[in-house]
Amino acid sequence: MIEKFRKIGIIPVVVLDNVEDAKPLGNALVNGGIPAAEVTFRTDAAEESIRIMAENPKLLVGAGTVLTVEQAERAVKAGAKFIVSPGLNPDVVKWCVGNDVPVVPGVQTPTEMETALRLGLTTVKFFPAEPAGGLKMIKAVAAPYTTLNFMPTGGINENNIRDYLEYDRIVACGGTWMIKKELIKAGKFDEIEKEVKKAADIVKEIRG
Repeated sequence: MIEKFRKIGIIPVVVLDNVEDAKPLGNALVNGGIPAAEVTFRTDAAEESIRIMAENPKLLVGAGTVLTVEQAERAVKAGAKFIVSPGLNPDVVKWCVGNDVPVVPGVQTPTEMETALRLGLTTVKFFPAEPAGGLKMIKAVAAPYTTLNFMPTGGINENNIRDYLEYDRIVACGGTWMIKKELIKAGKFDEIEKEVKKAADIVKEIRG
């Protein structure tokens, strides 16, 4: 799974209020060249949206903002192939590891990173990336943890994504800039596809 993340480069963080938007958004991501979605589990439409998007065989669908084991179970049952959380909840991590579900918990501190390593993880989400010190902070804390890789999310956009992707300890970056909520609400999935393609081109430019 981590190698899939590395190949894709950017994991779009998706917030959906209406399940009707799930299928066309999934198509826009695939057609734009970033065939992945981290659907945040913070709306009533999230679970069904994951179920709909998971029907697309070309789309790698996961659940984000997973705060409890119960949410993780529901997300996986709906079709989520990976779990992402804003913080490191040992119960969620242990459930995912025990059920062979890739999980990327959020961390900021060396203590949290050591906890992740102790739980058997090799990749963590650095969140919120920019407010917590950005790439400079990641490079500083990565030095003593040579086996740990990062998926930074929060404040990453088209202006700084290149710097993040150039660092080999970053498997992928989470982002929302290419799937703006107002475009989803307006049903402008063709515009979203264009924005996704621009992001995909950046990944190709940096990683080939």
